[in-house]
Amino acid sequence: MAVLLIMCFGTAYAQQKEVPVFISGTDGYKTFRIPAIIALPDGDLLAFAEGRVNGMDDFGDIDMVMKRSKDKGKTWSPMQVVAGADNLQLSNPAPVVDLTDPAYPQGRIFLFYNTGTHREGDIIKGKGIKHCYYITSADGGRTWAAPVDITLQVHRPKQPDIDPAFNFAEDWRYYANTPGHVMQFPEGIFKGRIFIAANHTAGKALPGARHYVAHGYYTDDHGKTFHLGNSINLPGSNESIAAPLSGNKLMMNSRNQAKDVKVRIVSVSSDGGATWDTTYFDHQLVDAVCQGSILNIGTSKGKNILAFCNAADSLERDNLTLRISFDDGRTWKKSYVIYKGDGSKKAGYGYAAYSDIVQLARKKIGVLYEKDHYSSIVFTVVNWK
Repeated sequence: MAVLLIMCFGTAYAQQKEVPVFISGTDGYKTFRIPAIIALPDGDLLAFAEGRVNGMDDFGDIDMVMKRSKDKGKTWSPMQVVAGADNLQLSNPAPVVDLTDPAYPQGRIFLFYNTGTHREGDIIKGKGIKHCYYITSADGGRTWAAPVDITLQVHRPKQPDIDPAFNFAEDWRYYANTPGHVMQFPEGIFKGRIFIAANHTAGKALPGARHYVAHGYYTDDHGKTFHLGNSINLPGSNESIAAPLSGNKLMMNSRNQAKDVKVRIVSVSSDGGATWDTTYFDHQLVDAVCQGSILNIGTSKGKNILAFCNAADSLERDNLTLRISFDDGRTWKKSYVIYKGDGSKKAGYGYAAYSDIVQLARKKIGVLYEKDHYSSIVFTVVNWK
């Protein structure tokens, strides 16, 4: 795959050949959205998305779909539906490979997702519910086990249909796990812990979208049980994703749905995501109030190297940019523009929106992202220096 890097005002523009992975209007789906990607121990890449049967809407008949690449993203397999529920919405594919379970020495894939019985606005008003599920694959994604419902372990709904005793006083309503890959601690005192970033609303809607709050949940026993972590202390925090830091710490990076500050929200935990040491706005990471992706890609001088990708624009879902940090996310020294639109407008939709990233080699990162008004999800590679 040819790559040309042009330096301009300190930013490297990554001009590369892209490979379409999911194209809206094909395979029986009007739209594909919400990309997620992981690498397997054998080198295969698995790309996931929402297959939306009837159109662009976040609610409706939506399946979890997947494609495989055996050549680092140059070509992709036919599409596979890995989860569906008749006409019910399935949302936010969030995969991870558990590499620490002795029962599965080749690794076992977890795919977390949500289902929704009503639209987001209705659920916030107290109508319907979001359920939390995962499915697993022990053969590299070729077959998948039956869904496991973990709603009452990680959600706090005040819903008599699923919790007649009303064990939860919080009245959580809307709920969503991370869109994008899930993290696992590869070493240290929390080695093996799988942490799933998430967000919820509690009670009635508040002005400025401050009913949204980010949190996370985790498992230390390979999915047998789950524990709910604390919420961060910043109303308006929304879609989130996490990565391990040096010294057994964890960073969660969140979207600011309140829109008062058009940058990313960062939270740091010293106890594996159970509680939060600090939460702050990272003014280095401009954001269009969209999803972003963060990934640990190695170490340098005792600090973890992080990669972060988002629509780095304060007005539009555009200017998709990959950044590299050599100091656990305190500063972001390198920057690569993945895609920027040509300025045309179409129905108010963005040029480059949701994305996910995967490490292919020491200094090679794959980027799976929504392009040109959600018309396709494409894959490209950045060789960073």
